[in-house]
Amino acid sequence: MSETIRSKVARVLNSREIVIAAGSEHGVKAGMYFDVLDPKGEDIRDPDTLEVLGSIDRPKVRVVVTKVQERLAVASTFKKAKINVGGSGEAWPSLNSLGALSRSLMPPKYVTKYETLKTNEKTWEDLKESESYVKTGDPVIEVQQEVDPSEVEEIS
Repeated sequence: MSETIRSKVARVLNSREIVIAAGSEHGVKAGMYFDVLDPKGEDIRDPDTLEVLGSIDRPKVRVVVTKVQERLAVASTFKKAKINVGGSGEAWPSLNSLGALSRSLMPPKYVTKYETLKTNEKTWEDLKESESYVKTGDPVIEVQQEVDPSEVEEIS
């Protein structure tokens, strides 16, 4: 078994993509998963002695590698969810308000929403690093993951 690849975020490209400072010469391949970690981690102390027992990594987001060059890789968020932005289509709506009534008579309309690096979750837009919870220099670590195929965006 090969050693786990560790690197850092080299740049935040947009609301869904980052550049990792490791590429094919480090063993990175398209389709690999990485966790972007909180650089602070968290020390765990013995409750009696207050001695630091160790620290744990706190993942911010999981990304999948989509493009690989010799010394860098592009990775993207991949989790998605279907969100109803239409009506409920219920035959017997609650009559709390006219808005609820009209919404209940509209058919459901589902859209696919992808996880982003922002807290206000708009898909695929330019993103200033100050607006992202992922920062240049954040550590990344390779993870072994079996993913539910319905959660993964097609990689082209």
